[in-house]
Amino acid sequence: MKDAMSPKERVMAIFKGQETDKAAVINPTSVLTMDSMAALGLSCPGVHIDADKMAAAAATGHDLCGFDSVMPKFSVVHSAAALGAEVDWNSGDAMPVIRKHPISDPEQFKMPENFLDHPATKVVLDALRLLKKRYGDSIVIIGKVFGPWTTAYNMCGTQEFLIETALDPEKAARYLEVFTPPPILFAEAQFEAGADMILWGDHVSGDLCSPDAYKDLLLPVHQKIHGSLLKKSGPTILHACGRTIDRAHYFAQSGFEAFHYDSLNNTKEFLAKVDGKMLLTGAVNNKDVLFAGTPENVREQVRQLLDDGIRLISPECAIPLRTPNVNLCMIRTAVDEYYN
Repeated sequence: MKDAMSPKERVMAIFKGQETDKAAVINPTSVLTMDSMAALGLSCPGVHIDADKMAAAAATGHDLCGFDSVMPKFSVVHSAAALGAEVDWNSGDAMPVIRKHPISDPEQFKMPENFLDHPATKVVLDALRLLKKRYGDSIVIIGKVFGPWTTAYNMCGTQEFLIETALDPEKAARYLEVFTPPPILFAEAQFEAGADMILWGDHVSGDLCSPDAYKDLLLPVHQKIHGSLLKKSGPTILHACGRTIDRAHYFAQSGFEAFHYDSLNNTKEFLAKVDGKMLLTGAVNNKDVLFAGTPENVREQVRQLLDDGIRLISPECAIPLRTPNVNLCMIRTAVDEYYN
């Protein structure tokens, strides 16, 4: 067994395929909770639109819950807002939502000159800088962007874009082409602001995209992004919710270093499908275990994930805001217990 490692040493060693003292606990998507906000006197929408509040809320993932990482971008709407979507930032326990999709044809889209200076993107970059100043190289700081497939949902409407993928693949491909530069630009800016790695969300789950549609439309885009377009400033983690095991072998060809997977997928089967070509991180169940379960339920699932071979333990997706922190904290406790 290795000597005790710092959180960042542990996570980065796993990405390099090296031996570590134990598995890592990371949060590629949001672990923002009402419990954590209440502990610091924070609330929505401040944690989404104010950099100081966003950074403070992100810090609770490490400071209160023991994760080896922090991630300050809690919702899916920031880049879409900067690209022209109409956003309701909401309050209470309601996450921000897009109220109006501004695009109905790819030729309508024009990349805003002030994309990175828009308040919705600048707040994320400023929060990352604050977290880097606070933690330095002691823990992993994760940024987050949404790739062209999810950006198309946000800018055109999910149903509208999916219809295009079925009826007019050439138009869908054009959407992916015009919506590729924004997440690349945002990802590179987040690396420069202090992120050690990036979560790349492209929601190509089984209920929204067929394996062939991913292979034919998006896989070439992902391969190009990692082959020549995105500066390799750190690892990138692909994320898609839901059942994705039927396209896992395609994900393994994408160039992403890891995939953030859902508990709907069988872990051992997924590991076999990717065949060592990418890491997996996941997949503590949100609905039944973290939100509605007990600490013992969390402990049991974490131990099973470790038994199955997962070295990067994380919730399966952004957790419900009313998830009790006692359950969230048990992820760290269960990992530590496993190695004692």
